[in-house]
Amino acid sequence: MDRSPDRKPDQDRPGGEPERDWEWRRRVRSNPHSHRVYRTVVGVVGTLVIVGGLIMVPFPGPGWLVVFVGVGILASEFDWAKRLLDFGKARLHAWNEWLKPKPVWFKGLIGLATALLVGLFFYLLFLLSGVPSLLPDLLESLLKNLPGL
Repeated sequence: MDRSPDRKPDQDRPGGEPERDWEWRRRVRSNPHSHRVYRTVVGVVGTLVIVGGLIMVPFPGPGWLVVFVGVGILASEFDWAKRLLDFGKARLHAWNEWLKPKPVWFKGLIGLATALLVGLFFYLLFLLSGVPSLLPDLLESLLKNLPGL
């Protein structure tokens, strides 16, 4: 059975979890060639999902969630990605625990700062590339009145 150097013989999943894979996965892993191809496909798909999530981060929506999903895809085959996913989960949990006891006005300031950063990102984007013509006419005319656009 083809094993990567970072896996111990009694492990079939990253992070020391016992083997609970489906039968198809055991068959894929039993053939060195198909296992290599499978790991490559998981690596490419996970990386594409991460890149897509990073592109979505400055936009309203689930950018960071998509990044975590991509790392989760990679973590299904790679120990380093499992450690990265655990690290990200721990940081997110620490952030939430830090923010929970804060007053509502402080949480509002965090939201406002986030909105300002997103607005700054779009301003710089439109400054470099121009205001897209696919926006509604009213919004396009408002944006073109901003300095530099």
